[in-house]
Amino acid sequence: MIEVEHLTKRYGPFTAVNDVSFTVEKGEILGFLGPNGAGKTTTMRVLTGYMPATEGRARVAGFDVVDQPIEAKRRTGYLPETPPLYTDMTVRDYLTFCARIKGVGRGERAARVNAAMERTRVADMAERHCGKLSKGYRQRVGLAQALLSNPEVLILDEPTAGLDPKQIIETRKLIKELAGDHTVVLSTHILPEVSQTCQRVVIINKGKVVAVDTPDNLTSRLRGSESLFMQVDSRGEDAAATLGGLDGVTGVTVTEVKDGLTALEVASLTGRDIRSELAAAVVGRGWGLLELRPMRMSLEDVFLTLTTVEADAPATTTEAA
Repeated sequence: MIEVEHLTKRYGPFTAVNDVSFTVEKGEILGFLGPNGAGKTTTMRVLTGYMPATEGRARVAGFDVVDQPIEAKRRTGYLPETPPLYTDMTVRDYLTFCARIKGVGRGERAARVNAAMERTRVADMAERHCGKLSKGYRQRVGLAQALLSNPEVLILDEPTAGLDPKQIIETRKLIKELAGDHTVVLSTHILPEVSQTCQRVVIINKGKVVAVDTPDNLTSRLRGSESLFMQVDSRGEDAAATLGGLDGVTGVTVTEVKDGLTALEVASLTGRDIRSELAAAVVGRGWGLLELRPMRMSLEDVFLTLTTVEADAPATTTEAA
């Protein structure tokens, strides 16, 4: 549904986006994740036809955003980081105006506007001027205008910025509900946004893509091995030495010894599940097994690992973009 190939955007000597490539499948929610200044907004602006790329190509629903801009824009709903509201219009008038610009037929406009307001929970502000809205309501009105034409593609740049915790939860729920009917690109620097909403993630840093994969696969690949946390009552015996000799175990680290209990981190070969062997070894020696669970890198760990790599280091891309 979206294809980005070797996209580069320069501002004079400064390269904001450098050879970025990725795809988004129909009905998918893709998280576009990176620190502030990484090139996320610039990429979104190129995708929506707001600005041209210096090099490379981008297609939306099969239409090139430069060669066929009108067709690409007809299929795209865009929520920029700062919603472009007309402050002297009421919410209803603004959305009606946007529906007209987007080519929604006269007979459908009122229904589309009402549906968008209900879906984004701004109907109670329909007659209020946009200039008198809180930042949270402005964000939701911006999302409503993106939905008006029922576009195939939604590009959302920081969609929960300025929302309170309840509104954030509601907006995330709405975005998840949009999957399937719409293809969504969600640009954000907020990690929970990605882990709770997106099926795949593109991580960008200093204008370059450093990873493309599912959040689960990223956490597994970057650790490089499977890790398990164990807490055992080994009756004073050396649990690390015993467990370290098991087939498939690549390392055992004692993390804590307290009140006669030993906490360990056990690493194994990638793709090898050794939980049953570990449990059997503990029970077979008459020890107490209090806890056995997988350990995984959090998305925060992944993000920090990938975005603190020096710019000239090789990219850790886990899936062909």
